[in-house]
Amino acid sequence: MFGKGMRILKVLGFEVRIDASWLILAFLVVLSLTGGYFPFHYEGLGTTAYVLMGLVGAVGLFASIVIHELSHSLVARRFGIPMRGITLFMFGGVAQMDQESRTPKGEFLMAIAGPVASVGLAGVFHAGRLAADSMPAPVTVSGVLAYLAWINLVVAVFNLLPAFPLDGGRVLRSGLWAWKKNLRWATRIASRVGSGFGVVLMIAGIASLLTGNIVGGLWWALIGMFLRSVAGGSYRQLVIQEMLSGEPVHRFMKADPVTVSKNDTVQELVEKYMYQHHYKMYPVVDDGRLAGCVSAQDVKQVPRSEWARTTVGEIARDCAQENAIDPRADATEALALMSRTGNTRLVVKENGRLRGVIVLKDLLEFLALKLELEGIDDPSDVRRQARGNLED
Repeated sequence: MFGKGMRILKVLGFEVRIDASWLILAFLVVLSLTGGYFPFHYEGLGTTAYVLMGLVGAVGLFASIVIHELSHSLVARRFGIPMRGITLFMFGGVAQMDQESRTPKGEFLMAIAGPVASVGLAGVFHAGRLAADSMPAPVTVSGVLAYLAWINLVVAVFNLLPAFPLDGGRVLRSGLWAWKKNLRWATRIASRVGSGFGVVLMIAGIASLLTGNIVGGLWWALIGMFLRSVAGGSYRQLVIQEMLSGEPVHRFMKADPVTVSKNDTVQELVEKYMYQHHYKMYPVVDDGRLAGCVSAQDVKQVPRSEWARTTVGEIARDCAQENAIDPRADATEALALMSRTGNTRLVVKENGRLRGVIVLKDLLEFLALKLELEGIDDPSDVRRQARGNLED
């Protein structure tokens, strides 16, 4: 769904990143505030005042979104759910997690935490606005505070819509989950409701376009398309996790992977391995022990004229957390690691020794076969979903 994004800060142990699409939202928010919202509600202040109010209002909005998502993350951590961090993107923000909640209670509390935080922020900004009016403070100050109180209330109400994966949709799923004791069924129903809301928003957007509201119509249509896509993808993602859960990595690994010696030259690595096997990453061995990993990216750092004089051992790197995994780890961990890093091959190592390599293609083939035999979903959808994760 998202690119890796740019890290901007770390709050309470959670990384906050900005997706490239966020720049579009930031531009639209500042533009609408400086050229529309504030001039309409506070006439005669002058261009400088409106620009300043727009910039401060936009910063306040994005800080509010971070707090909203941070509330989800803190509750998730309380229930032992691993979180990748918070990403700001075109449609707001998202707290990214590697696995689902383990209980309906955890799901409910995690989902409701965001809207509660937004309502709390709305109250704080409203109280600040009342204090500013009583001082009295400049209208620019009270105007920004009033906007932030209003927009946080809007964020809370919108997120409480029962449209999965919005917070309200997750609340709905937690109720269905508690009722039927079946997470997959609850997710399927909540996803269908979410897709339905997406269609409604798309229709509303088209209707707005036909009545001349071009910007508003496009915005609602885009949100509807996004919501419909993510709702279906969330259900398929859950199915993938359930199918792989409990399956150890060593079941899927290739126990006799293609390896290279640390004494091989880069020239030999390219011609005898990369051009023949077409892999982008290889384990490097030394007397049967894992000496590191070497990738096409590492080769690119060496000038072509130096390939024949440079050994693999000189450019190899440690098989760090982003490209290595334990054979006893759950296959869902391998898929999550591939999703985070974009790697399609992981080295399987134990006590410093190479045990094998696990490849995304093998996981996909297992998933497709299992889903086809159990009649749960279209295997091609699963392949697209899992591969799509690698673009996040």
